[in-house]
Amino acid sequence: MRSIDWERGEPVWDLPVRLAHWSIVAAVALSWWSAEQSFDRVHFWSGYTLLFLLIFRLLWGFAGSSTARFATFVGGPAAVAAYLRHGRHDRAGHTPLGALSVLAMLLALLVQIMSGLIQIDSDDFVEGPLSGLVGYDTAVLAHDVHEASFNILLGLIALHLLALVYYQLVRRRPLVPPMVTGRAVLPEGVAPMTPAAKGRSAVCLAAAFVLTAIIIAGGKILAG
Repeated sequence: MRSIDWERGEPVWDLPVRLAHWSIVAAVALSWWSAEQSFDRVHFWSGYTLLFLLIFRLLWGFAGSSTARFATFVGGPAAVAAYLRHGRHDRAGHTPLGALSVLAMLLALLVQIMSGLIQIDSDDFVEGPLSGLVGYDTAVLAHDVHEASFNILLGLIALHLLALVYYQLVRRRPLVPPMVTGRAVLPEGVAPMTPAAKGRSAVCLAAAFVLTAIIIAGGKILAG
């Protein structure tokens, strides 16, 4: 079995993208585990962490490196159709089909987080920190949405894992090592990642922290 040379290739994913990716993986796993174990305080804090990570990733999608930016990798239906027909992609980073997966995952996370913040579980009366901002019926509905959106998120994760297996076994393009090292062997003529200007990641991190604090603390103040 051929070993993987983890240092080969050109820059594809910057450090903020990789850290955000694996942190989201860990936070989703912790959220699932804490919910199953009824560790409500841990579950809330894992949700706050996901909120912070999601805000950061959205900000980095506008200010980050070339492969992190939505404007670079999100295409229209024509781009997706062309990729499905030819299977070729002339840019480093997400393919047009992969971009749809990223957007779907981010949307599912957004719904999961926001519904969790305002939900009320009518069975054991576990209340989200911002449940006071909405009526009781809306908060109970948010609980149902919270559970349904997690099932959708699990489905998207399963599709993502199947795609990793397909690219590894069929197309002989391992996708996991680049998300660890940030580097990949690119086809001839494909330009590597263009890094973002220094200092932008710190600004986005600070902005994400402030926005997360405003949403949580501001909501509690209004609810109180």
